[in-house]
Amino acid sequence: MVDPLFLYAVSVSAPLMCVFLDGWFAAAVTALRCAVDAMHASNLLLRLREACSPRREDTDEEEAQPGRDDARGGGGGGGGGVPERGRSKKGVFLDMLVILPVMQVVVWVASPAMIRAGSTTAVMTVLLVAFLLEYLPKIYHSVRVLRRMQDVSGYLFGTIWWGIALNLMAYFVAAHAVGACWYLLGAQRATKCLREQCAQAGSGCAPWALACAEPLYYGRSLTVGADRLAWAGNATARGTCLDSADNYQYGTYQWTVMLVANPIRVDRILLPIFWGLMTLSTFGNLESTTEWLEIVFNIITITGGLILVTMLIGNIKVFLNATTSKKQAMHTRLRGVELWMKRKNLPRSYRHRVRQYERQRWAATRGVDECRIVRDLPEGSAGTSSTTSASAVTSRQFWPRCWCITCSSRA
Repeated sequence: MVDPLFLYAVSVSAPLMCVFLDGWFAAAVTALRCAVDAMHASNLLLRLREACSPRREDTDEEEAQPGRDDARGGGGGGGGGVPERGRSKKGVFLDMLVILPVMQVVVWVASPAMIRAGSTTAVMTVLLVAFLLEYLPKIYHSVRVLRRMQDVSGYLFGTIWWGIALNLMAYFVAAHAVGACWYLLGAQRATKCLREQCAQAGSGCAPWALACAEPLYYGRSLTVGADRLAWAGNATARGTCLDSADNYQYGTYQWTVMLVANPIRVDRILLPIFWGLMTLSTFGNLESTTEWLEIVFNIITITGGLILVTMLIGNIKVFLNATTSKKQAMHTRLRGVELWMKRKNLPRSYRHRVRQYERQRWAATRGVDECRIVRDLPEGSAGTSSTTSASAVTSRQFWPRCWCITCSSRA
């Protein structure tokens, strides 16, 4: 969630029509990233301690209790610690890869140097490549962390609600990342347009005029030379590249024209996220040019959105089936009971008691067949569990005692 924010530091100065990095915004994102890295570093220290800790005590304990291996399904005493240690070492390497300050180095060292050298379009390519090289391993690391949390917390992450919540989280994270890449590529397209207009201007524009005098700009007033003022007064370049998207082939990045020179940072963040959510949900409606990078970006975005929406719809379908299947089973059972009582010509009072019993049983168990669960328990624990279940059931004042006796006898 933090790394895509680095891409919003790139901006275009509206008065001077030059590329710069927002210094205060980059500093705030760097501080937030350092806080996240500190948490990852603490987790890394714990994993290093776990990987390097001796396993002698666990081995002696497992050798003293050989029955534990049979219960776990293991073949030998103390053999389960070796795979765990191997997985821990792999996790340590991944944690070390995650906390590497790649984006900080690119934003604070490489990008200002490239802007000073006049590489205003290449700097955005470097930012995009560095972001992908660091962000994709972090996605894999997050998936591993969620799996470990599921193993520890058990059923909490196995519920259907958690599946839908995780899908929505993945949806918003993907929209955040896609929107940031879309903004950066749009800024690159605007810079490319300015460079073409500068080349057409001839002697009235120097190539270094596209790079601001201070690559890391903190909002203070600057004194610019005559060449930069002459380029800033080029009305043709301003009208073609920054004022409107109708005079240049922006393609997918049409909306970025209103963002690249916008000094309001919140707008630069929220609109790309909205664009990402909209694009991942609609799977199309994108006007693309013939540039290969834009086409590849659109293909990846549409394919990723199709996968995420399919997973979300699948989890919602599973949720609806889980919530309605038990109620459907209850209605089917009630209809069967009604037909049976009608065929047997049972008295009305007895029918009322049976209906009341079925409703109370459903209210107490919510459709869970406790007798079947008790019958399926292992042989050693079936008796204890059935006794406990029967005592728990009989504590309910509205529960018929005959069902408790039947459940205990079947168990």
